[in-house]
Amino acid sequence: MDGKLVEETSYRNKKFIFNDRVHAGELLASKLRGHVDPSSIVLAIPAGGVPVGYAISKKLKVPFDVLIVRKIQVPWNPEAGFGAVAWDGTTILNEYLVLRLGLDHETIQRCLAKTKAIVRERVKKFRDGREFPDLKGRTTVLVDDGLASGFTMLVAVKSVRKMFPKRIIVAVPTSSIGAVHLLLPHVDTLVCLNVREEPIFAVADAYKRWYDLSDEEVLTFLKFSSSKSS
Repeated sequence: MDGKLVEETSYRNKKFIFNDRVHAGELLASKLRGHVDPSSIVLAIPAGGVPVGYAISKKLKVPFDVLIVRKIQVPWNPEAGFGAVAWDGTTILNEYLVLRLGLDHETIQRCLAKTKAIVRERVKKFRDGREFPDLKGRTTVLVDDGLASGFTMLVAVKSVRKMFPKRIIVAVPTSSIGAVHLLLPHVDTLVCLNVREEPIFAVADAYKRWYDLSDEEVLTFLKFSSSKSS
């Protein structure tokens, strides 16, 4: 597969473009028009992807839900990850980083077990027993607030691919060029407004207002979305 990149070329390499995640989602929704169809569903990655996904769902009038994935944290640097785990157990490792960091099998397994436990907790909290939506034959839009390494989104793509969707679209406000190259071979379309080629990339640099969302804020978006669609 050789996916297509759809970007806003006037935003290339710029910073502080979006007011906040909802604003980014609204702009992203405009770029997604023509790529979605009546079968489409938006799946957002908590926490940061939820307000983005909510805004896309609201503007394009397509169903909205969450997909739980989690980076496997580097033991001495929780902000960094050396792979990712999806809700169904799908796991990928950044083999290059594993070698570079000198992580042994025991350390990897310990970190993996910890991450899987966190994923189970987040599934319980954010899905609250709801069955995962049937994706077979549907255009599936995977959303986050940005891509740094891209491995967390890649594990989401690999998980969703097992459910035989019609197409997989990754939609994010901002991404490193490295993550773009990582994901394009695995998706049908990658929609990213702000692609940046800088050597040190931070998702937060695309936003004027940036903060870590609490679980309560995520649940509020999900409850509001459910009430609007019921």
